Amino acid sequence: MERGGKSDAGGAGAPGTRRLVARDVSVHFEGVKAIDGVTFEVDRGEIVGLIGPNGAGKTTLVNVISGFQPPGGGAVELDGEPITSWSPARRARAGIARSFQGARLFEGLSVRENIEAGAVASGLSLRRAQVRTEELIEFFGLGDRAEIEAGALPHGMARRLGIARALSTHPTFLLLDEPAAGLDDSETQSLVELLREVRRDFSLALAVIEHDVPMIMSLSDRVHVLHHGETLAVGTAAEVSSDRTVIDAYLGEASGAGGH
Repeated sequence: MERGGKSDAGGAGAPGTRRLVARDVSVHFEGVKAIDGVTFEVDRGEIVGLIGPNGAGKTTLVNVISGFQPPGGGAVELDGEPITSWSPARRARAGIARSFQGARLFEGLSVRENIEAGAVASGLSLRRAQVRTEELIEFFGLGDRAEIEAGALPHGMARRLGIARALSTHPTFLLLDEPAAGLDDSETQSLVELLREVRRDFSLALAVIEHDVPMIMSLSDRVHVLHHGETLAVGTAAEVSSDRTVIDAYLGEASGAGGH
């Protein structure tokens, strides 16, 4: 397990592997260190969990990676190429997609129209966007709700739609900000299974922010822990959940972090 902002991913990966890196990134707001010297890496095909207490800097880091927050220091790289100056739209076209803490759906549009809008905004023609939309509706089990307004969906289905819309852009890297928020235990377990299928069937990487520690520990190949804007630890779920520094700072003795 690594500390001080460096991951244990190791090497450049297999041929054709793509890598997204936020390297030594810092963001300070009026003297407050939201994130300070953090390095975060994710390779295509892996799931990396991002955990830490409120105010640890998790969403700020994802905002930097996706282009919604310029860093005060450090760089974002895609396959070794600096993309720090790229707009969110250019990053999306290059394969970096993200969801937000709230689903941010177009509530007056149908499920189908929400997904189509995401696909068209990514640069697909209307015809290709429609084909992609039908694929995603089938994959996410939204067929019987395709014509329902998004604002009328149950919370769990709205969460699924938010992920489906993010996938409409054909990403290689999907950044999810608290996808399990507000879900019950059964819905959370279904989400874990769904995200594993997304990783496998769409051949992409997932970086997932979550406060549901057992969910993250069961889902992730690696877990990155932030605390007060700095990297506390990076490692497997077993390594992180048994690390005394992480337990003392965040997990606690009775967190049940080791299982789900």
